[in-house]
Amino acid sequence: MNSEELPKEEVILSYPCNICQKTFPLKSSLTKHKRVHTGEKPHNCETCGGKTYHCDICGKSFSQRTYLIMHHRRIHSGVKPYRCDICDKSFSVVRSLNAHKHSHRGEKPYHCNTCGKSFTSGRALTAHKRIHSGERPYHCSVCGKSFSQRYGLTRHMRVHTGEKPYHCNICAHLTSHRRIHTGDKPYECDICDIYFGKNVQHTDSLSACEKEYQIASAKIDRQYL
Repeated sequence: MNSEELPKEEVILSYPCNICQKTFPLKSSLTKHKRVHTGEKPHNCETCGGKTYHCDICGKSFSQRTYLIMHHRRIHSGVKPYRCDICDKSFSVVRSLNAHKHSHRGEKPYHCNTCGKSFTSGRALTAHKRIHSGERPYHCSVCGKSFSQRYGLTRHMRVHTGEKPYHCNICAHLTSHRRIHTGDKPYECDICDIYFGKNVQHTDSLSACEKEYQIASAKIDRQYL
Protein backbone atom coordinates (compact mmCIF):
# COMPACT_ATOMS: atom_id res chain seq x y z
CA MET A 1 0.00 0.00 0.00
CA ASN A 2 1.49 3.36 -0.97
CA SER A 3 1.06 6.67 0.84
CA GLU A 4 -1.72 7.72 -1.53
CA GLU A 5 -3.85 4.76 -0.41
CA LEU A 6 -3.39 5.47 3.32
CA PRO A 7 -6.25 7.15 5.18
CA LYS A 8 -5.58 10.88 5.43
CA GLU A 9 -5.09 10.83 9.21
CA GLU A 10 -2.31 8.23 8.90
CA VAL A 11 -0.11 10.30 6.57
CA ILE A 12 2.65 11.73 8.79
CA LEU A 13 4.26 15.00 7.74
CA SER A 14 7.19 16.67 9.47
CA TYR A 15 7.53 20.44 9.59
CA PRO A 16 11.02 21.50 10.83
CA CYS A 17 11.80 24.87 12.43
CA ASN A 18 14.55 26.53 10.38
CA ILE A 19 15.93 28.20 13.52
CA CYS A 20 16.25 25.37 16.06
CA GLN A 21 15.50 22.33 13.85
CA LYS A 22 12.70 21.12 16.13
CA THR A 23 10.02 19.29 14.10
CA PHE A 24 6.22 19.35 14.31
CA PRO A 25 3.50 17.12 12.84
CA LEU A 26 1.29 20.11 11.96
CA LYS A 27 2.16 23.29 10.10
CA SER A 28 0.02 25.28 12.54
CA SER A 29 2.12 23.93 15.42
CA LEU A 30 5.29 25.07 13.65
CA THR A 31 3.81 28.53 13.08
CA LYS A 32 2.92 28.83 16.76
CA HIS A 33 6.35 27.54 17.82
CA LYS A 34 8.19 30.12 15.71
CA ARG A 35 6.74 32.86 17.89
CA VAL A 36 9.07 31.63 20.62
CA HIS A 37 11.97 32.84 18.46
CA THR A 38 10.37 35.99 17.06
CA GLY A 39 8.57 37.15 20.20
CA GLU A 40 5.45 37.68 18.11
CA LYS A 41 2.17 37.79 20.05
CA PRO A 42 -0.55 38.35 17.43
CA HIS A 43 -3.58 37.71 19.63
CA ASN A 44 -4.07 40.23 22.43
CA CYS A 45 -7.02 40.98 24.66
CA GLU A 46 -7.99 44.66 24.37
CA THR A 47 -8.69 44.76 28.11
CA CYS A 48 -5.78 42.93 29.71
CA GLY A 49 -3.35 42.58 26.80
CA GLY A 50 -3.71 38.82 26.91
CA LYS A 51 -1.69 38.43 30.10
CA THR A 52 -4.13 36.87 32.53
CA TYR A 53 -1.76 34.87 34.74
CA HIS A 54 0.01 36.93 37.38
CA CYS A 55 2.89 35.98 39.66
CA ASP A 56 1.79 36.53 43.26
CA ILE A 57 5.39 37.15 44.34
CA CYS A 58 6.71 39.75 41.90
CA GLY A 59 3.57 40.73 39.98
CA LYS A 60 4.89 39.76 36.57
CA SER A 61 2.18 38.71 34.09
CA PHE A 62 2.03 35.90 31.54
CA SER A 63 -0.24 34.96 28.66
CA GLN A 64 -0.23 31.24 29.50
CA ARG A 65 -0.35 29.30 32.76
CA THR A 66 2.61 27.16 31.70
CA TYR A 67 4.77 30.28 31.40
CA LEU A 68 3.77 31.34 34.91
CA ILE A 69 4.70 27.91 36.27
CA MET A 70 8.06 28.04 34.49
CA HIS A 71 8.66 31.54 35.86
CA HIS A 72 7.99 30.39 39.43
CA ARG A 73 10.31 27.44 39.02
CA ARG A 74 13.13 29.40 37.40
CA ILE A 75 13.02 32.65 39.38
CA HIS A 76 11.45 32.11 42.79
CA SER A 77 11.93 28.46 43.73
CA GLY A 78 15.68 28.40 43.24
CA VAL A 79 15.37 24.79 42.08
CA LYS A 80 17.84 23.91 39.32
CA PRO A 81 17.41 20.21 38.58
CA TYR A 82 19.36 20.12 35.32
CA ARG A 83 23.08 19.70 36.01
CA CYS A 84 25.95 19.86 33.54
CA ASP A 85 27.96 16.62 33.70
CA ILE A 86 31.12 18.49 32.69
CA CYS A 87 31.31 21.42 35.14
CA ASP A 88 28.42 20.66 37.57
CA LYS A 89 26.71 23.99 36.85
CA SER A 90 22.94 23.70 37.35
CA PHE A 91 20.01 25.09 35.38
CA SER A 92 16.29 25.43 36.00
CA VAL A 93 15.26 24.42 32.46
CA VAL A 94 16.74 21.81 30.15
CA ARG A 95 16.90 24.30 27.26
CA SER A 96 19.44 26.38 29.19
CA LEU A 97 21.49 23.28 29.99
CA ASN A 98 21.61 22.26 26.33
CA ALA A 99 22.73 25.75 25.28
CA HIS A 100 25.37 25.71 28.03
CA LYS A 101 26.78 22.38 26.82
CA HIS A 102 27.39 23.91 23.41
CA SER A 103 29.92 26.25 25.07
CA HIS A 104 31.93 23.29 26.37
CA ARG A 105 32.04 21.69 22.95
CA GLY A 106 32.76 24.98 21.22
CA GLU A 107 29.55 24.58 19.23
CA LYS A 108 27.52 27.49 17.95
CA PRO A 109 24.78 25.87 15.84
CA TYR A 110 22.56 28.94 15.49
CA HIS A 111 23.69 31.22 12.66
CA CYS A 112 22.57 34.70 11.70
CA ASN A 113 21.68 34.68 8.00
CA THR A 114 22.45 38.40 7.78
CA CYS A 115 25.99 38.68 9.15
CA GLY A 116 26.98 35.05 9.68
CA LYS A 117 27.61 35.38 13.40
CA SER A 118 26.94 32.19 15.37
CA PHE A 119 25.41 31.51 18.79
CA THR A 120 25.03 28.66 21.27
CA SER A 121 21.26 29.12 21.67
CA GLY A 122 18.25 30.07 19.58
CA ARG A 123 17.28 32.74 22.12
CA ALA A 124 20.67 34.43 21.77
CA LEU A 125 20.27 34.41 17.99
CA THR A 126 16.78 35.93 18.24
CA ALA A 127 18.10 38.72 20.47
CA HIS A 128 21.01 39.32 18.09
CA LYS A 129 18.74 39.61 15.04
CA ARG A 130 17.15 42.68 16.58
CA ILE A 131 20.44 44.51 15.94
CA HIS A 132 19.78 44.13 12.22
CA SER A 133 16.02 44.65 12.30
CA GLY A 134 16.07 47.54 14.77
CA GLU A 135 13.24 45.85 16.66
CA ARG A 136 12.83 47.00 20.28
CA PRO A 137 9.92 45.01 21.70
CA TYR A 138 10.50 45.83 25.37
CA HIS A 139 9.02 49.19 26.39
CA CYS A 140 9.32 51.14 29.63
CA SER A 141 5.84 51.81 31.02
CA VAL A 142 7.12 54.96 32.77
CA CYS A 143 9.00 56.91 30.09
CA GLY A 144 8.30 54.92 26.92
CA LYS A 145 11.93 54.12 26.16
CA SER A 146 12.31 50.84 24.29
CA PHE A 147 14.93 48.10 24.32
CA SER A 148 15.93 45.18 22.13
CA GLN A 149 16.44 42.84 25.09
CA ARG A 150 14.44 42.22 28.25
CA TYR A 151 17.52 42.67 30.43
CA GLY A 152 18.04 46.17 29.03
CA LEU A 153 14.53 47.11 30.17
CA THR A 154 15.03 45.49 33.58
CA ARG A 155 18.25 47.44 34.12
CA HIS A 156 16.66 50.67 32.86
CA MET A 157 13.70 50.38 35.25
CA ARG A 158 16.11 50.79 38.16
CA VAL A 159 16.54 54.41 37.03
CA HIS A 160 12.89 54.97 37.91
CA THR A 161 12.66 52.73 40.98
CA GLY A 162 16.05 53.56 42.49
CA GLU A 163 16.60 49.84 43.00
CA LYS A 164 20.21 48.74 43.49
CA PRO A 165 20.06 44.95 43.74
CA TYR A 166 23.79 44.34 44.13
CA HIS A 167 25.28 45.43 47.44
CA CYS A 168 28.61 45.30 49.22
CA ASN A 169 28.12 43.32 52.44
CA ILE A 170 30.16 45.96 54.25
CA CYS A 171 28.82 49.31 53.05
CA ALA A 172 26.27 48.72 50.24
CA HIS A 173 28.56 49.39 47.29
CA LEU A 174 30.00 46.68 45.07
CA THR A 175 32.63 45.05 42.84
CA SER A 176 35.67 47.32 42.41
CA HIS A 177 34.56 49.29 45.48
CA ARG A 178 34.81 46.19 47.68
CA ARG A 179 38.53 46.09 46.95
CA ILE A 180 38.85 49.15 49.19
CA HIS A 181 37.79 46.90 52.07
CA THR A 182 39.68 43.77 50.99
CA GLY A 183 42.82 45.41 49.64
CA ASP A 184 42.60 43.17 46.60
CA LYS A 185 44.60 44.51 43.63
CA PRO A 186 44.29 41.99 40.80
CA TYR A 187 45.77 44.09 37.98
CA GLU A 188 49.57 44.11 37.70
CA CYS A 189 51.68 46.44 35.56
CA ASP A 190 54.13 44.20 33.73
CA ILE A 191 56.68 47.01 33.49
CA CYS A 192 56.91 48.36 37.06
CA ASP A 193 55.25 45.45 39.00
CA ILE A 194 52.78 47.75 40.78
CA TYR A 195 49.31 46.29 41.46
CA PHE A 196 46.00 48.12 41.01
CA GLY A 197 42.44 47.55 42.19
CA LYS A 198 40.81 48.74 38.96
CA ASN A 199 41.64 47.82 35.39
CA VAL A 200 41.32 51.46 34.30
CA GLN A 201 43.99 52.42 36.86
CA HIS A 202 46.17 49.64 35.54
CA THR A 203 45.64 50.79 31.94
CA ASP A 204 46.48 54.42 32.76
CA SER A 205 49.57 53.35 34.70
CA LEU A 206 50.69 51.05 31.92
CA SER A 207 50.52 53.92 29.44
CA ALA A 208 52.59 56.12 31.77
CA CYS A 209 55.12 53.34 32.37
CA GLU A 210 55.42 52.68 28.66
CA LYS A 211 56.20 56.36 28.05
CA GLU A 212 58.83 56.41 30.81
CA TYR A 213 60.24 53.11 29.57
CA GLN A 214 60.54 54.47 26.03
CA ILE A 215 62.24 57.67 27.25
CA ALA A 216 64.69 55.71 29.42
CA SER A 217 65.44 53.29 26.58
CA ALA A 218 66.13 56.19 24.22
CA LYS A 219 68.57 57.72 26.73
CA ILE A 220 70.40 54.42 27.13
CA ASP A 221 70.59 53.96 23.36
CA ARG A 222 72.10 57.43 22.95
CA GLN A 223 74.74 56.65 25.60
CA TYR A 224 76.00 53.71 23.59
CA LEU A 225 75.90 55.29 20.14
